[in-house]
Amino acid sequence: MGPDLVLDLPQVFVHWESLTQAVRRDGLAALGRPQQIRDAASAKLFSITSGNFIAYEDTTVVPSLVQAASGVILELGPGPGNQIHRYDTALVKHVHGIEPNPHFKDAIDAKLDKYNLRDRYKVIVCGIEDSDVLREEGITEGSLDAVLCIQVLCAVKDPKNVMKEVWKLLKPGGKFIFWEHGWSRNRLTTVAQACWNPAWSIFVGCDLTRNVLADILNSGEWENPREVQEPEEPFSLLPRIQGVLVKKA
Repeated sequence: MGPDLVLDLPQVFVHWESLTQAVRRDGLAALGRPQQIRDAASAKLFSITSGNFIAYEDTTVVPSLVQAASGVILELGPGPGNQIHRYDTALVKHVHGIEPNPHFKDAIDAKLDKYNLRDRYKVIVCGIEDSDVLREEGITEGSLDAVLCIQVLCAVKDPKNVMKEVWKLLKPGGKFIFWEHGWSRNRLTTVAQACWNPAWSIFVGCDLTRNVLADILNSGEWENPREVQEPEEPFSLLPRIQGVLVKKA
């Protein structure tokens, strides 16, 4: 999430609109399916703001990180497909887009047609923990050259488990390419993160208070753990960690 993206009224309105649409369609039974309402709202919100995210990420290391992905790639949580235009198509053999929210599929499909990746990018509606579904797509232990993870671990249910699955699926020498955010190292900022987190996690859909770096490094053995970068952002609620880790052979 970009540092200029804050909880505001449009986000509340999108969630309210998704709720009222679900109730009109399914009646009060819709209230028993909050995750479906949240998924629809999140997809609409992030599709609307996709251009802003792309513009912000263009000012960061994200474009060069995406271009480091090659071979058979798994993209975790592509959302509306903000990274699709950044792939170096000369290096891409195939991309598996693992996206548990089905409401993003139309936005992704439109970008695949635009950037000539239709035959090399497939959206799979599941989580990385759904091993049976992945196996049917040929995604098995040690089968991936790279996993791309841009602003995803803040939003998954269990980042520790996700990272253990990532490590298993990578080939020895495979790359985990990431740009994430988590706990600040500044104590005053961590207090602010803790105060913001309840509302932020409901309406934006991610967590400000995770030790994402530990979850990544503790998932398995990496050849270059000291190369992870943590830019100095002492007063940011979204301090970044980034890098290209290589799975130890």
